[in-house]
Amino acid sequence: MRRNQSLWLVMLSLLAGFLFLTACSDSNASSGETKADQKEEDPYDKEVKKKNEELGELESLKLSSYSEEIGVTIAEPTYKEFAANGKVSVNGEIEKYQDLKSDFAWIKVRASEEGPSGRQLEYYTPIEDGKFKQNIHFFNGEGEYRVTVQLPSKDRENYYYDTASFTVHNVNPEVNRDVTMTPFGHDAELTLNTKSSYFKGNEVFSLKGEADLSDEDTIMVRLKKDSENWKQVIPVKNGEFQYDIPLFYGKGIHELEVLVPDGDRDNYYQTATTLLIDNESNRVMSPIDYSETYRERGVTLESPQFGGEESDGEYTIQGSIDPKSEFGPETTHVYITTKKGEDEALDVIPVEDYTFDDSFYLRFGPGTYEVTLSVPEIKEENSDYFRFFGFAKFEVKSTGEDQRDLLPSRGVQSDAPEIQKQAKVVTARKTSDRDKAKAIYDYVAKNVSYDVKKYENDDFNWDDSALKTLESKTGVCQDYAYLAIAMLRASDVEARFVEGRAGGIFPGRHAWVEAKLDGEWMTMDPTWGSGYLKDGEFVPAFNEDYFEPDMNEFKKTHTRTGVSY
Repeated sequence: MRRNQSLWLVMLSLLAGFLFLTACSDSNASSGETKADQKEEDPYDKEVKKKNEELGELESLKLSSYSEEIGVTIAEPTYKEFAANGKVSVNGEIEKYQDLKSDFAWIKVRASEEGPSGRQLEYYTPIEDGKFKQNIHFFNGEGEYRVTVQLPSKDRENYYYDTASFTVHNVNPEVNRDVTMTPFGHDAELTLNTKSSYFKGNEVFSLKGEADLSDEDTIMVRLKKDSENWKQVIPVKNGEFQYDIPLFYGKGIHELEVLVPDGDRDNYYQTATTLLIDNESNRVMSPIDYSETYRERGVTLESPQFGGEESDGEYTIQGSIDPKSEFGPETTHVYITTKKGEDEALDVIPVEDYTFDDSFYLRFGPGTYEVTLSVPEIKEENSDYFRFFGFAKFEVKSTGEDQRDLLPSRGVQSDAPEIQKQAKVVTARKTSDRDKAKAIYDYVAKNVSYDVKKYENDDFNWDDSALKTLESKTGVCQDYAYLAIAMLRASDVEARFVEGRAGGIFPGRHAWVEAKLDGEWMTMDPTWGSGYLKDGEFVPAFNEDYFEPDMNEFKKTHTRTGVSY
């Protein structure tokens, strides 16, 4: 029994030793893991300690007499001058906050020196149940900053009193400019797609955000650089907005101000926040000039986003019409006016399913064009003229050739397969331009009848054209001219649309054709060559008198006023 007890004691002793060794082993491993997990001290924290030591004994933060009047206590910061590693927190409480004329504390941060993102940044910090707290980063990185805390007056609107001020020596070189909101920005609950209000950009900045606004509201942006500035209104849909903003003015800082509607005044905006975008591109672009029509008619121009682009002679625009806007469903086309010097052309592109996406020619050769985009006047009565209202204007630089009298144009679809086919049939076996022109004159004058009702009822439409005339085989003078010019250009003969007046004692508006044959311009009037009117009816009576007529005789009945493109 004793032997067994002795053996048992030996076993217990060995087991205790094993447990001791195991515990020691675990202890050593745990110690090793703790050392591995320990992070190195932030080097800038060391700089903070060093700087604070240089400052000597830190003096406690002192508050102004106004703070006593409204019962202010500041929990953070606690010193009048100190060092920091990239950020500080301002944390305070106001006993008599219900007496104040505003719900925001106004905190101003001013750098001792000008930096890449300016010299001052301001915060409007909400006061909630008497408490306010604001984390502040330093927008120019390392350096000295002066922070002033102001609290609203008890007696006057939009008036603030100094409550506390302190100096911060930031040792961290990182540039971090907070996105700050004015009271208007806070009230609109505006948020943006960026955490910093200073950043690098390249030609275009995509602004996205949300706000507590209705679909009837709009956001305004204002872009500034030196003495240049541009502004644009942006629609809000389901509380969201988005717009690609060109950095027009080349390399350097562009200041982008975001404004929200003033609830007390119609068509008036208040600054919500400001961003600084350091554009790295040297490219200088020209802004698009938008009129009030742009907003009133619900237009969104998606392309171009800026002017000054280069083109090889053909240019495309893209956009949409808001179906809920005034005349949205009735806006079936967009007019494009291109002007280069004294030369001007008018083109029309369709709006289908409330969108437009089409191109037009810069037909007058190389140079700078002024382009105006317009929506039509919506009217109930018929007329032989069309009014339209410009909604955007910009410049385009073209390197294309001057082919004004060969390229397709408004109403003259010389590149359409139907026109090409008919022109080829009509001019078959014709070798000279003169023979081709005569064959086309004969075809149009013989095959198109004059539409008396259209003329009498002013039944003119924006899409009147060569194609419509080819299909219907009827029209008025403009339609004869459209078809003849389209077929001439499809046959590589230069031709142009001439405007003027024609008739006897009381001449009316009229249109005819000029074609370039053997280097010289020749006149033809297929309308007058097709027949005549008698007792309000058209009488077909083809004649050749108005193909290359005697101009002295022609001028007795026709007065030329100009060329239309």
